[in-house]
Amino acid sequence: MLRDLRTAAGYPTHRSLAVKLHMSESFIQKVEGLARQPRREFAETCDELFGTSGQLTRVWDDVDWGTIDHPDWFRQYAAKEQEAVRIRGLHTERVPGLLQTADYARALVRHLNPDNDDDEIERIVQARLRRQERFLDPDGPELVAIVDEGVIWQHVGGRIVMHAQLAHLLAVAERFPHIHLHVAQRELGERTGEGGFHLLSLPDGMTWVYTETLGHGRFVVDQHAAASHSRAYDRLREDALNGRDSATVIRRAMRELVNVTTTPHLTVDWRHPAWKTSSYSQGNGGECIEVAPGAAAVEGVVPVRDSKDRSGPELAFSATGWSAFVAGIRAGDFGTV
Repeated sequence: MLRDLRTAAGYPTHRSLAVKLHMSESFIQKVEGLARQPRREFAETCDELFGTSGQLTRVWDDVDWGTIDHPDWFRQYAAKEQEAVRIRGLHTERVPGLLQTADYARALVRHLNPDNDDDEIERIVQARLRRQERFLDPDGPELVAIVDEGVIWQHVGGRIVMHAQLAHLLAVAERFPHIHLHVAQRELGERTGEGGFHLLSLPDGMTWVYTETLGHGRFVVDQHAAASHSRAYDRLREDALNGRDSATVIRRAMRELVNVTTTPHLTVDWRHPAWKTSSYSQGNGGECIEVAPGAAAVEGVVPVRDSKDRSGPELAFSATGWSAFVAGIRAGDFGTV
């Protein structure tokens, strides 16, 4: 940003500005490269010299130049996130925080904070969910998420939690036209780059780049660097799957998660069990089943058994898994069943 304003104000080189301000050329270079902290007075002087009406000073106040890799990195990012008119993100490790379910977020937070008690874990999770409110609104700002395909196939929080997370991604992308979800398929290889980043488009027309590592976050406000990141992002978005094909991949992953486990015979303690027999169970020796969907309200699972061996083992679907299985059959996702 400083470089853009400097050249626009008629100082084409580091040296020309350094001479005017009676500073060293290397100092100007380091400030522009984010390798040196300037004092606030430097930003104020440049604003006055460039005629930029306090723009650099506001950036200095927002970014906190002295601690770009600062311990309160996320607080700064969250503040800018709430100002942004558009956010584009490349997510190579996890589902983006703005699209996470509570259970998915809880699993991540608990893993990263093993010493925190339940109340502290929940506080962090709820803070993450509150960040989503602005974007999960019909009039919310544009949100573009490119998610590495490997993220889709992970089992964060277990199979049931992950299934619900993928279902949430589909629902959000379908419900909100300002949210765009793209899966970067494995075949893209090196074209996905070397790590995730966010592009925050702000009301003043600037784009900030944000990257993070474990425990640290970093802003890049130089607009040449931001433009380079933006071009790379747009190229990757063109290569990634479109919304419809991304949804297909997500549904495929969901089908893999609709898994059942063989259990001993379930002792379902209710007064009026209601087993329903498959329409294919006609006593012809075929693959005939019975299912008791009402058990979900009592036992938390949906048992399925062989109608010709009712005392034998049963298969136990989670309630969510069974609903997804039925929905998949109705949608024709499994072919002829």
